[in-house]
Amino acid sequence: MTWLRAFGEVVRSGLTIEETRLEPLLALRAAAGVAIVIGSALWLVSPAYAASAALGAYSAGGATFQRTWRPRKVIALGAGAGLALSTFAGYLTAGRLVTFLPLLAVWAFAAGMAWAVGSTAGIVAATTVGSMLVTITLPTSVGRALEHAGVIALGGATQAVLILLFPIRRWGAHRDALADALAAVADYARRLRHDPTAPFDPEPLMTARDAAAVTPSQARTRPPALHGPRGLAERIRPVVAALADPDIGAPAEGPGRDRARELLNAAADVLDAVARSIRRGTPAEVPPGSTDVLRVDEEHEVLEGPARQAAERLVELLGEALEIAGSGSARGRTPTPPGPAGAQFLVRPTMLRLVPVVIRAVRRELRPDSPVFRHAVRLAAVATLGYLIAARLPLGHGYWAPIASVMVMRPDFHRTYARAVARLAGTLAGVALATLMVRALGPDAHVFGALAVVSAGLSYTLIRTGYAYSQCFTAAYVVFLLGMGGQAWEQTVPERVVLTLLGGALAMLAYVVFPAWETPRLPGRLADWLAANGRYAAAVLRNYAEPTREHHADMRRALLASREARAAWQEAYDRARQEPVRPRGLTSREAQEAQEALKGFGRAAMLMESHVPRADSRVVPEAERFAEALEEDTAQAAVDVRERRNPDWGRVEEALHAWEGAAGDRSPVVRREAELQTQALEDLATAVSRTPLERDVGSTREEQRVRAAAAAEGDGSGPAHRGG
Repeated sequence: MTWLRAFGEVVRSGLTIEETRLEPLLALRAAAGVAIVIGSALWLVSPAYAASAALGAYSAGGATFQRTWRPRKVIALGAGAGLALSTFAGYLTAGRLVTFLPLLAVWAFAAGMAWAVGSTAGIVAATTVGSMLVTITLPTSVGRALEHAGVIALGGATQAVLILLFPIRRWGAHRDALADALAAVADYARRLRHDPTAPFDPEPLMTARDAAAVTPSQARTRPPALHGPRGLAERIRPVVAALADPDIGAPAEGPGRDRARELLNAAADVLDAVARSIRRGTPAEVPPGSTDVLRVDEEHEVLEGPARQAAERLVELLGEALEIAGSGSARGRTPTPPGPAGAQFLVRPTMLRLVPVVIRAVRRELRPDSPVFRHAVRLAAVATLGYLIAARLPLGHGYWAPIASVMVMRPDFHRTYARAVARLAGTLAGVALATLMVRALGPDAHVFGALAVVSAGLSYTLIRTGYAYSQCFTAAYVVFLLGMGGQAWEQTVPERVVLTLLGGALAMLAYVVFPAWETPRLPGRLADWLAANGRYAAAVLRNYAEPTREHHADMRRALLASREARAAWQEAYDRARQEPVRPRGLTSREAQEAQEALKGFGRAAMLMESHVPRADSRVVPEAERFAEALEEDTAQAAVDVRERRNPDWGRVEEALHAWEGAAGDRSPVVRREAELQTQALEDLATAVSRTPLERDVGSTREEQRVRAAAAAEGDGSGPAHRGG
């Protein structure tokens, strides 16, 4: 992708309205926390003090809207404490650049490394850098600095108290995650009616699993309905795929196919009903017609063999789902977590026990090629450089430039540039709106305080619809706060616009100077996914060779590892498609074809998983040899893909040939699934294998193709580009 085309995608992405469900009650509660802090400071102290005191409440309220599975009150308290600490630390070194700049650089670097823990930690840590830059200009003594830090922490505590006193949709995010997983499987079942090989994105299941991890205190209060359905969704997915597959399930045409479509449609209705029940906390309501379809008649059932087994298994699993969601408490009380009951719930470390986890995560990213490490270096450099440049300009409030840089920067190119564009557009709109209102109303601290609270509420409301639209009201909120503190709009508005533009430009330039492109990492991500898929497929096969509890546990662990590798590949692939970088190692065509081949390989393993035998079932000895060959060949092929060598499947083909020639094959269905896996691996080899001549000219051809596509799009003769 050329730079011009990439920047066009950035502008479209930054100004796109994201379709999401608004949460006005949550926004109202967070805005009430800001109002309490501002109102109390206006009444007890002064307008200028109220303007600075509002920082903690506003930032802590914004932190509670981040995607996290910890209680919102904990996030509010943590954000308030971090803001207070950065405020006081900044003041202790303020006054001299020789002391403040090193602290700012170290603090910004640590904030960038916080992305190793997750996006929520990274975003909250970035706000503490902004707090340090703002509040060092306010106190006049150590005592006043402590006072300001205490007030900022009090703002976070105020938000936490409001969350405790006025809970809104308690466990709502967890309910939504589980409901989304069930709805995704329902949608998958409907698509399988018309496309038996339809793809399935496991991201909703991964999100639901992440949401299911709770601390011991959370486990004691978690609703019973949040326990079982996630595991059922995991088990239903391969069953509906096996039922729809024409190779091992229902026939491609005839009464069997019609019956399979009926069952898939009924399964989708049941799963949607269970999803609605969990999301709303009400009993499930299933259409009567769907319930009638889910009756397997022993005498008149048209499905036979593996398809009949899949249908019976599907009906059994859907019955369990309805039992759990029927009254919201069919499984009894939530199990208590004493003792080593790690199997009862997925354990999430408490805040204190999270410290060693954070240290390990940060250590893993402390390497020069890590995107998180490079982001931390960029953040530290831009924060200090922006502060120095703004300090030399004949403008007040110079901290706005480094704050703009810190708040828009992300570890990847596309989001950094999109947020820079969105912040500038939102700032322009917000300051224009606020300026008109300030001029119309005249100087009145109490009116400006009320308008600041309203702007904060609107910013919270739109926080998930797009950064530009939320930033519009954030900019207005700042203008009203400064007006409440006695700052003239004629001075603050031009300064805010110019310094925001400067900060955004510095953030964008930093990524050009010190990037962390995903394009060169694609072969490594693909190799990781291939190796993980190979281990998963081998683990499934070992359950056929020796169906034990240990092998079943290994299969589950391998499945989770495969999903994580796929998610890492997908994230890298999506980012690479948006980068203005020449393909290195894998062209876009090769990456697309390799992705489809590995999806087919994973799907074949999933189909095999749907028929995994129980402990008392007969074994398939040929599966063990094929599993070993598969694991060895995929592991070696992963090395070959990284080093741009052509993969070879000699062991797999030899094991499959021996299986086909074995006397008395007792599991033709399993062997057929092994053939599907082998075919998928051959497709992968075709996608990534190149002759010596192709290795020399491949990148040149890809560059020519990209240029031709860009030219065709420019004159209107080509198809419209679909952004990621």
